Amino acid sequence: MKFLSLLVALLIEQVRPLRRGNRLYVSFASYAARLDRHFNGGQYRHGIIAWLLAVLPVVVATLAVSLLLAGMSPVLAWLWNIAVLYVTMGFRQFSHYFTEIILALQEGRLDQAREFLGKWRGEATAEFGANEIARVAIELGLIGSHRHVFGPIACFIVLGPSAAVLYRAAAMLGERWGMRGDPESGDFGRFAERFFFWFDWLPSRLTAASFAIVGNFEDAVYCWRTQARSWTMHSLGIIVASGGGAIGVRLGDTLHQHGSMQYRPEMGTGEEADVDYMQSAVGLIWRALVLWLFLVLLVTIAHSLG
Repeated sequence: MKFLSLLVALLIEQVRPLRRGNRLYVSFASYAARLDRHFNGGQYRHGIIAWLLAVLPVVVATLAVSLLLAGMSPVLAWLWNIAVLYVTMGFRQFSHYFTEIILALQEGRLDQAREFLGKWRGEATAEFGANEIARVAIELGLIGSHRHVFGPIACFIVLGPSAAVLYRAAAMLGERWGMRGDPESGDFGRFAERFFFWFDWLPSRLTAASFAIVGNFEDAVYCWRTQARSWTMHSLGIIVASGGGAIGVRLGDTLHQHGSMQYRPEMGTGEEADVDYMQSAVGLIWRALVLWLFLVLLVTIAHSLG
């Protein structure tokens, strides 16, 4: 049942992708913004209350519908699983930027590649060279594949559809409240950041491990062990390090930004990033997804055989 849910949801998402600015995400973001305005007193406990008010209603509602439909019909429960997966995961929520950047770099349209990357990254990229654009795009692609595909899938497989909803909601709040670096907010976003860090602990490592298995295993594991902790967020560091080692490309490193050099730790190993390595990253992500589906299929068959 879970394998078929994943397969059908992925197929539907390829044919009719959920837009980045879809109503469900926009509505949740607006609700989170209202909670932020009303509860953000700069204290840790305010953040906990706001987080619970944001997350619990959608998670409990998802669980209640799952239990109700499971009691009515296995087919209805299966369709609900597909719907939840379709909403909580999807390549198209980040891959269109990646594709446009590849095309722009291949055609020598460096300014457009910078523009696409700037919109995706949410930061200025006007001073980036072609290699810097490719390098940052690969990093964002690896992280995006985890946040939008492998993370929700891992939670769905282990704990069901309500866990996938919890992952997506926690990820959105962690980004909005926990990573904005606003001094006026004080400790308001610290709970959102900490919760997602620990909730994502296992999924992030499963993603990194799958990159290693379908890529250069030795280099991926080496980079994971020696480089990940130097990244700003360790959970993302293991994904970037493992992915860079798996395809043999150097990530991280310094960037030309704001008229100076922005230092970042070096991740991965091998040659400088370019369009060819961007395409290698796409292949790595798809191979990892096939591996996940294959393992879920094996578990499903073993479970059906008793």
